Order: sequence, then C-alpha cells, then structure tokens
Amino acid sequence: MSAVLGIDGGGTRTRASIVNGARVLAHAEGGSIKRLRVGAEAAEENMRAILKETFSQAGIRAVRAASCGVASATMPGVSEWITAVFNDFGVERSEVVGDEVIALDAAFRGGPGILQIAGTGSNTIGRAPDGSRESAGGWSSRLGDEGSGYWIGLHSVRRALRAYDCEEPTQVLKRVGEIWGTPSIDELVNVGDGTPGPDFAALVPAISELAEAGDPVALGVLKQAAADLVEFVLLVRSKLRRKHKIAGEVPVAWTGSVIEKMPLVRNAFFAGLRAVAPEMPVGQEAVVSLEGAVWRAMRLAEAAG
Repeated sequence: MSAVLGIDGGGTRTRASIVNGARVLAHAEGGSIKRLRVGAEAAEENMRAILKETFSQAGIRAVRAASCGVASATMPGVSEWITAVFNDFGVERSEVVGDEVIALDAAFRGGPGILQIAGTGSNTIGRAPDGSRESAGGWSSRLGDEGSGYWIGLHSVRRALRAYDCEEPTQVLKRVGEIWGTPSIDELVNVGDGTPGPDFAALVPAISELAEAGDPVALGVLKQAAADLVEFVLLVRSKLRRKHKIAGEVPVAWTGSVIEKMPLVRNAFFAGLRAVAPEMPVGQEAVVSLEGAVWRAMRLAEAAG
C-alpha cells in the first residue's frame, strides 16, 4: 500500500501523520493552519513547515493521497490554498474537509453516530445511516459555541463581574488579573473588552483549578457548560430519530480538551446523558481526529486504484 498523509488542522495546533498500511512513518505537530486565527501568511507557513517535517521524517518525496480536516473549510479560498500547498509537496490526490468530518470518521469510520466537539470552540454533529447529517451549536465564539473553552473563559469573567457587583465570593477576577497583568478591575475590563480581544480559552486551566477548589463562579460555569453539551447531544439525537426514522440508540463520541481534560465537565456530561438516555452508548475515551484524516486519505488512495 502507498503512503498517505492525514492532517488535523485544529484551532490551536496542527497534527500530521504519514502512514503506509499499518506503519506510521512520520508524525509531527505545529502551529495552526486556521486563517481566521493566525492569518493567511502564518497559516501557510505553518502548513509548509509541518509538511516539510513529516516528509523528512518519513524519508519520502511524495504521498499517494492526503486528507486535511480544518475549521472553516468551506470558506472561500481555504480549500484552494491548502490544495496548492499539497501540489507543491507532490501529493497525487487530496481533499480538504471540515474538522468535524475527520472527527466523525475517526469515531465511526463512515457509519452513523453523534460527535460532540468541545475544545476552543464547540459543535455537535450527527450522521444518519444514509450519510446525511444533523447538527446543533457551533455558531462561533461570539454567537454560540456554548460549552467550549472560549465560552468557559468568557462567561467566567462575566459571572465573576456580576459576583463582584453583588459582593459574592470568587477568586476568578483575581486569577484572570494575574494572567492578563491587570491589577485593577478597570484595567481587566479594558483588556477583556478590547479589539482584538484576549484569548478567553487560555483561561480554562485556571478556571478548572478554581472549580476543583470549590470556587462558586467557576463551578457554576462548568456545570452550565456540561449541561449545554448534553443538551446539544440530545437535540441531535432527537433530529436523527425524528427526521431519519432511526430506531434504538445512536452511539456518541466526543473530542476536545474541555471534556478530556476537565473532570468536572466530563463527569457531568456522562451523568447528564445517562440520566436521559441510559442505553445510549457513549465512548469513554476522546476521539483522535487525526485518525479520521488518515482513514479518509487511505480511502482516497484506494479509490484512485
């Protein structure tokens, strides 16, 4: 079997692997290739750097096929510039799809199921047996993305400011001020309301620590995040059952640091699903989206003959 390339272009970092059959020839990680996050020039630089590294590790000059999953794949120009870079690296056949597509295939290998994504952003996607899809959430950091890292950071600050007004106890503003270098409330608000704004998702580790220590604001935010993620899964489940006449339960998989690295959210997410749908199969380990990109690249190579 010929070598193929899979790429997971996440919002924070990019992962790439070259495999030949069951053998992993190369694996590398680099900066984001999401233009909306790092800009067009930096995205292409990061893409070329990670490809150079993986091809060097593998000791090859070309691959038979490549699949790249990246957020905003359908935006004008995204598929074109990534495909052009692939061509420069001797990729014979390639595709550019949404990051949710490779995550779905990492979980279900083309079959039906529901995927909850909860990282920097959030999105819930369900696939029916005929391949059609239903979704909920994922409406961007400003308009939605409930339960995401960005949402957790932003709403922790919002609720902490409300607690400050009500003279209720919380350490959130103190910790955020330390992270942002803002010793006063006015300075913190100026940074938080600035343009471009701060990376609210970067606050998640601190919010998680505060919640584990019992901070009421942090705990409340994480509880709401888990409830929102559960609600989205159940909404997509309802759509699949109603619109696609699916009998029985639909398996659920998940990916993203909010569920994977935050026990309070993960445990509440599992408990919330069990309470409503005790027979629903829910994966216990995070989906590795890169595996879906590699799987899709293998299928591209097979289709080429």
